[in-house]
Amino acid sequence: MRTRYLILALTLTVLALFGFQKEDPTAPPPVRMPNGSLQSDLILKADHAASVRDAARLKQLSEELAADLEKNDRHVVSMQTLKKLDEMEKIVKRVRGRMKRL
Repeated sequence: MRTRYLILALTLTVLALFGFQKEDPTAPPPVRMPNGSLQSDLILKADHAASVRDAARLKQLSEELAADLEKNDRHVVSMQTLKKLDEMEKIVKRVRGRMKRL
C-alpha cells in the first residue's frame, strides 16, 4: 500500500515538472541569421567574449590597485587609485548587466 502512494507521488511529481510546461504562444519565433545560426546564440557568444575581456582588464586593474596600495602610505590615496577603483566598478556593473540578461 505504501508503495502505491510512493509511485503515485512520483508520477504526480514528474507530471508537474514536465507535463504542464508549455511554450509561451505569445513568444516570437527565434531569429535566424543568414548563415543559419540563431541570433541569440551569437549574442551570447559576443557577451561571453566581452565578459572575458572585461575580466582580464579587471584582473589587471586589481593587481595595479594592490601595488598602489602597498606603495602608498596608509593615509594617502592618489587620484589615480581612485580612478582605477571607479573603472573597476564600471566594469563590474557591465559584466553584471550581461549576466542578468541570461
